[in-house]
Amino acid sequence: MLPYLDMQEAEASLGRELSFAEKLWFNYSAKKHDYFLHFHNFIFLLFFYSLIPLPYLLAELIRSKKIHKYKIQPKVKRSFSDMFNCYKNVMQVFLLVAGPLQIIAFSNIKMTGIRTSLPLPSKWEMFWQILVYFIIEDYFHYWIHRWLHTKWGYEKIHHVHHEYTAPFGFTAPYAHWAEILILGLPSFLGPAFVPGHIITYWLWFILRQTESIETHSGYEFPWSPSRYVPFYGGSEFHDYHHYVGGRSQSNFASVFTYCDYIYGTDKGYRYHKSLLHKSKKPSFK
Repeated sequence: MLPYLDMQEAEASLGRELSFAEKLWFNYSAKKHDYFLHFHNFIFLLFFYSLIPLPYLLAELIRSKKIHKYKIQPKVKRSFSDMFNCYKNVMQVFLLVAGPLQIIAFSNIKMTGIRTSLPLPSKWEMFWQILVYFIIEDYFHYWIHRWLHTKWGYEKIHHVHHEYTAPFGFTAPYAHWAEILILGLPSFLGPAFVPGHIITYWLWFILRQTESIETHSGYEFPWSPSRYVPFYGGSEFHDYHHYVGGRSQSNFASVFTYCDYIYGTDKGYRYHKSLLHKSKKPSFK
């Protein structure tokens, strides 16, 4: 809730006229409690998880030759019921785990310094903060993911996520409830280390979820803008991790490739790619 009676008081406090975006923010958030604004993150989680995979779902069902040639494992076919069952299972975990977690986490989020106040952050401030969030999340995700591929971690927790050796969009968060908690933790570390505005916080989780859905989509599209991101792994990079399955000791990072390269956990993937290149095969199967 903003500490101003009206917009004029807000402008007097800042010593300038509010920008168009700040006026929109004032009109929306001025009378809303911070807890309500914080809970938006859970609403966005449900909304974007339901929306973003739909183009990939349609591509899988239609199987147009123009699109199907970009499928990484083209011999694997998914029915609507397969994908919808996955969606239902994930939504159940979201409602039973992620929802209560959002309720509990509010005080911790406030403690880190994430603000709802004016002024709004600049575009560059948001860009650099989100970049830091991606780097921090990627590094800690890498080590936790490696641990989940130990014998105990895989058999007790991580095997659920690997039930799909050929992933599709809805499988991105398909996992054991404990994995949702464990691998969700690195996503909160960036905002905790470098707190910003709650809008930046929302955007970070939306982008991270979008990226995760893309890497689990099962398709490697040449027109994807993420292909221009330095050191970005992408769909093919992570698809190999699922293709190998429980035996995989490769491609653990969530977003970038540098951790796997530095620590030598991309050797299997690079060798596999070299074999595909020699045989001129475009995909894993």
